[in-house]
Amino acid sequence: MSESGGRIERIRAHLTEALAPSELLIEDESHQHAGHAGARDGHGHFRVRIIAAAFSGQPLLARHRRVYAALGDMMQTDIHALALDARAPDEVHKD
Repeated sequence: MSESGGRIERIRAHLTEALAPSELLIEDESHQHAGHAGARDGHGHFRVRIIAAAFSGQPLLARHRRVYAALGDMMQTDIHALALDARAPDEVHKD
């Protein structure tokens, strides 16, 4: 498994354990940031879409803090940037 794939699986495991999402999409966007300071240090850039009942009634900042807390040390050792879309199930529009 590549380093990127390993990171994605670790991110998935942390978020699944802490927040039990009904939907979780993780994209590695590190290739878009080649040469960037965080990328030079080997830390990745990721985009996460997470739908979880745990976010119901919480403001955006609280949701982000819960995700950062769930990722723990990965925020210091593996992740340089994290773009988040964190929603409660009732906030998802079904077309």
